[in-house]
Amino acid sequence: MGAVAAIQMVSGSDLTANLREVSQLLKQAAEQGAALAVLPENFALLDSPALRALAEHEQEEQGIERFLREQARQLGIWIVAGSVPRLDAGRGEVAAPRVRSACLVLDSDGELQARYDKVHLFDVQVDDAHGAYRESDLVEAGDELVLVETPLGKLGLTICYDLRFPEQFMRLREQGAQLITVPSAFTYVTGQAHWEVLLRARAIETQCYLIGANQGGRHSASRETWGQSMVVDGNGTVLAQRAQGAGVVTAPVDLAALDELRRRMPVLAHRQQAGF
Repeated sequence: MGAVAAIQMVSGSDLTANLREVSQLLKQAAEQGAALAVLPENFALLDSPALRALAEHEQEEQGIERFLREQARQLGIWIVAGSVPRLDAGRGEVAAPRVRSACLVLDSDGELQARYDKVHLFDVQVDDAHGAYRESDLVEAGDELVLVETPLGKLGLTICYDLRFPEQFMRLREQGAQLITVPSAFTYVTGQAHWEVLLRARAIETQCYLIGANQGGRHSASRETWGQSMVVDGNGTVLAQRAQGAGVVTAPVDLAALDELRRRMPVLAHRQQAGF
């Protein structure tokens, strides 16, 4: 048994300030006993017009990745780095003029173990001050599911809007996922309506731990996020939760209890028997 942490932030347009806060929050997660910590989507910079410039700078300097590697080594924890803008598509080619929204997983030695590029892009109308969100204007969608072995179990990777697509989560479960991370920047309006119920539903359906690390506060006059970062077990129980503002929530992961839940209610086997 080990512990996971969901880190909540209110990131802005100051990269240096955001990374300084990341360092402080990761330290808190490690001090609270977390072996794996999940950062929210756009943790380094929540400023859509600047994503391309940051991706170009990252391609040349790899400053964010080097920072994360050092944090993982110093603290001795695994880091799921919510999303970082990348120019390459992860297979050598360049995704110009749009970037990829890449979730990076670093182990406790600071080595990159996995990368997942966000598949579902947030192109919606929301009844808030921002109004229209067109993520695909800036971001190119990924096209691969990614799982990674960690000391706490087999981890499936998703980002934010992916949460609304249960097929992706069930495919991760079919491939062996025991935990699924959901780094996010859910808007206040959509988060208030759907965040917790979707996390709990995906946990119940897949019988996996869900770690939802959200942005949570006001970022600008037109941008506000919901927060309520949480860890949910495979039975849909919220183990830990934070309302608004920057902070850390931790919870234990018990794979023996998860295996027992799956044995007593073998929904995956029943689904496969039904041919779905």
